[in-house]
Amino acid sequence: MYYKFYKVIAIISCALLLSGCGAYFNQPIQVESARIGEDTEITKTLRNIPPPVEPVVVGVYKFRDQTGQYKPTEAGSTFSTAVTQGATTILIKALEDSKWFVPIERENLSNLLNERNIIRSTRKEYRKTKNTNEPQLPPLLYAGIILEGGIVSYDSNIITGGLGARYFGIGGSTQYRQDRITVYLRAVSTSSGKILKTVYVSKTILSQALDANFFRYVKFRRLLEAETGFTKNEPGQLAVSEAIEKAVESLIIEGIEDKLWAVKAEPEKVNELIGNYKVEKSEAQNTALYDRYFKDRRSQKSIFIRGGAALISGDYNNPEFTYSAEIGARWYFNPYLNMNVGINKFELTNETAFSEGFNAIGVNAELTLLPFEKISPFFFGGFGIVNDDDFDTSAFKFQYGGGVEYLISDAIGISANVSQHLVLSDELDNITQGKRDDQYFNFSFGLNWYFGKPVKKDRLKN
Repeated sequence: MYYKFYKVIAIISCALLLSGCGAYFNQPIQVESARIGEDTEITKTLRNIPPPVEPVVVGVYKFRDQTGQYKPTEAGSTFSTAVTQGATTILIKALEDSKWFVPIERENLSNLLNERNIIRSTRKEYRKTKNTNEPQLPPLLYAGIILEGGIVSYDSNIITGGLGARYFGIGGSTQYRQDRITVYLRAVSTSSGKILKTVYVSKTILSQALDANFFRYVKFRRLLEAETGFTKNEPGQLAVSEAIEKAVESLIIEGIEDKLWAVKAEPEKVNELIGNYKVEKSEAQNTALYDRYFKDRRSQKSIFIRGGAALISGDYNNPEFTYSAEIGARWYFNPYLNMNVGINKFELTNETAFSEGFNAIGVNAELTLLPFEKISPFFFGGFGIVNDDDFDTSAFKFQYGGGVEYLISDAIGISANVSQHLVLSDELDNITQGKRDDQYFNFSFGLNWYFGKPVKKDRLKN
């Protein structure tokens, strides 16, 4: 008996630790030595951009934290800032890694000028005593472009949630929280003051907590209690670094596209670089908050097949589920609205009292609620005709229903549907009884094929 309890807690613990076993099995147990800082996922991409014809001299006076936000805690907030105050240093490092820019010192320009004054005064005194002709101090580099901007937003707890379960003293839970930072970077011409380019990048920061526990009396006056878990927080400094590096990458590529600066590479490679960036930018522009990706998906024409079960609600008791199959086609007027026609073959049964096959044809207007996402609920309603297999009995009907569709690709989707069919006759089950007409339900799964180009959003304006 106790073996079963240990087995259950082992299974729960393994399930909780599966997604974070790297953090769990690499727990720090000794003091670690200093190490070179980690690269982000964008650092390698930034270093692999083709080199420029000539690096651009840029000045960064201050790339500040403009949020003014303090780090949130369970008790409110502290006087510790939510994001790093060293964003200027991070930006200069990103500019160096790209090999596209020559950053010059401007953040602490007063310190540089004071040191140069000390050098001049020291040399002046030295000349008086030694009578030497020492060369003048070389002039400072001046920037053709100034980079401005900063961290403009830190949004905490944009998504929070979790999951947990406990049974008979054994349980586990998981919690997560997502924050988000936003960075703007702009290039300003020092000769004219014109803003040459502005880019905008956001990055999420994820925090996770997993735990499992066991609390049970295994014997009289013998209590067994065990727990394990871990918490993993994405470092804010790495998130800021990744966002700034992505902003520098975007600035370089958009500058190449607008011919603000020249690249030393073959035209084919440049076109590939710009093309890949345009695809990425298009996806970003069509992605809303919470990674909801919007795009033109469903084409104007489609066909579908469905299979499932039918259930009658008539004058007999004890209805039974039987088969149902349907084939049909859709025509989209716009991404939200379509008209569809379907031919349905099904059987209706009430135990031993009634069993008969039917055919039906229906015309529906269908509303797709989220046409630009992969998963979308839909609702439909319409009218049709139902008749038995011998075509001895025919009746008009109205139907309505709904479901949800998931697009495996732009051409193929799967769906789950439920519909109610209101027959304008009480003779569907060959008996007339009561005041209510007969009706039946369909529960089915479907496969949809889409043909042609997706219906564009612009069609909504027509």
